[in-house]
Amino acid sequence: MKVIVIGLGNFGMSLAIHLSNTGNEVIVADHDLEKIEHIKNKVAHAVALDATNENAYHSLPLNNADLAIIAIGERNGAAIMSTAIVKKLTKAKIIARSTSALEDTILEAMGVDQIIHPEQEYAERFTKKINLKGSIDNFEIDDEYLVSEIEVCSALVGQTIQQSDFRKNFNLNIITILRKKEHTNFLGRAMKKPEVVGLPTPDMIFKTGDVLVVFGKDTDVKKFLKNHAHSSSN
Repeated sequence: MKVIVIGLGNFGMSLAIHLSNTGNEVIVADHDLEKIEHIKNKVAHAVALDATNENAYHSLPLNNADLAIIAIGERNGAAIMSTAIVKKLTKAKIIARSTSALEDTILEAMGVDQIIHPEQEYAERFTKKINLKGSIDNFEIDDEYLVSEIEVCSALVGQTIQQSDFRKNFNLNIITILRKKEHTNFLGRAMKKPEVVGLPTPDMIFKTGDVLVVFGKDTDVKKFLKNHAHSSSN
């Protein structure tokens, strides 16, 4: 996918590098020459430009882009102006960063495809992780449901999924299981690496160290983690 990222603050810089490292053709733009110099060897192309000057955008291949991300975070109107210019010059999908409720309203009126709030979204996800003590990682679907990685409790080890009646007892669906398997690295040293075991079957047996990837309500994940902590302390 050809992606243009405008704005190289901490969020834009990190996003551009991650997108590039995962196989996308990434072109970045920012007014700061130091940032351009820092990232130029990590992406396909880096351009120095004033995001509020429409003429400067001719140096960007907006017509060939699949996605344009306006990642400018300053509260000086530059993000709104940049979004308006990009909206005028391309039919690519546009994702715009917003730093206020007012910017949300303006971006919605412009008809951008997606509005993001990186700091707020990170804070909410990190809060969820703190509140779900014992969970390894979480992906929030909405305010009520999430996908969570949780270590199997000792009381379940040795039982099959069917024997445990997992869905009925915990009101959670197991999507898959991550299980550590021994591998030999390029130095010939044995190491354990988690692997996905695939779609779970009723006769699959829980093993010590298994990480269950489950889908369900936030409250039900908390209940399971509470039981996990209780069984681990016995």
